[in-house]
Amino acid sequence: MKKTIVTMSTVAVVGLTSAFFAETAHAEKTVSQIQDERSEIKANLSDAEAKIAQVLLDLEDLNKKIARVDGALAENKKQVKETEDKIKDTKQKVDELEEEIAVLEDKIEERFEIMKERIVAYQKNGGDVQYLEVLFGSKSFGDFISRSSAVSKISDADADLMKQQEADKKAVEKKQAAVEEKLDELNDMKAEQEAIQDTILEQKEQNEAAKQELKDKEAQLKEMKANLEGKDSNLAALEADIRASMEAANNDTPPVSGESNGSSSSHSTTSKPSVKAATAPVPSGSTGSAITAGNKYIGNSVYVWGGGRSAYDVQHGRFDCSGFVSWAYRQEGISLPASTAGLSGVGSKVSYSNIQPGDLVFFDTEGRKNGHVGIYIGGGQFIGSQSSTGVAKVSMSNPYWSKAFKGHVRRVK
Repeated sequence: MKKTIVTMSTVAVVGLTSAFFAETAHAEKTVSQIQDERSEIKANLSDAEAKIAQVLLDLEDLNKKIARVDGALAENKKQVKETEDKIKDTKQKVDELEEEIAVLEDKIEERFEIMKERIVAYQKNGGDVQYLEVLFGSKSFGDFISRSSAVSKISDADADLMKQQEADKKAVEKKQAAVEEKLDELNDMKAEQEAIQDTILEQKEQNEAAKQELKDKEAQLKEMKANLEGKDSNLAALEADIRASMEAANNDTPPVSGESNGSSSSHSTTSKPSVKAATAPVPSGSTGSAITAGNKYIGNSVYVWGGGRSAYDVQHGRFDCSGFVSWAYRQEGISLPASTAGLSGVGSKVSYSNIQPGDLVFFDTEGRKNGHVGIYIGGGQFIGSQSSTGVAKVSMSNPYWSKAFKGHVRRVK
């Protein structure tokens, strides 16, 4: 009976060992495939970033062009307004001249009445010309000569007045003609300026449409980039999980000789090796540069999902929590995943009682395990990119974070 138990135990060990090597080989193949996929994604990311950079350059050029068009439009509007003011002034001058002409015409009519009265007075005083004959014309050549003589006498009496009257009327009419000519010129100028303004407005609309197209393209590229970064983060996390499982499996030593029935059964029911927590602290190495690099973004950053994974994000202080941690450690020359899932498997797990500056601290947030990550900086504080503040130093005893902290600490090797 004992021999049977030993034989079965040996078979179980051989079967488990074969399964372990098969799983390891499959994991290695998967890691290779993941690395190939990540290389392709990174190439696509690089292409997307280059296109985004070009779109930003095009937007900058277009904004300058729009600014020039806006300037031309404003200047043209100013000229149209000035022309309208001139037209208004010129029309007022025309109205004033027309009033002067009307006054002169009234004076002419008054003088005509005076002339008629003088003719009547001349006739009553014994003149040779009858009033009706003066008014309605002569009936004979002699009468014509007599009437002409009478009119000539009256005209001589009013010669200076009549000359002044005609001179004034011609001067006013001349002024009126000049003003009206100027008014026509101004109206033509206004029509031309309005046509130019319509052209500028059309150009502005075209530029604005082109700008909107570029913005749409930029949004599409950024969305594509975010999707690629998300895929890369997921692959990085998957790769980290596989590597952690492989490392844990390599640290396990299966039994090589017969054991009791209980121990054999216990080992054979283990479906997958688990990651073991380190029993002794592993130095996390120098992390001064990572923390120092992060300090400069305190109060000078903004939380952006997927941020911290491009030069543009870093330049403008755009980070999410895992992107910030990954970027900060790159300043140490240490490459880490850019997702909380990937970071949760790096290095070795340590207890909070043994925590050191530079260790990663994880928090369960929004119903997700390890939904947030930061870098412990000592003194019961960590630095990280929070959605409400951007990059900031936070106390581990903060009610929100102390409740979300479940003791998950990892030390980067």
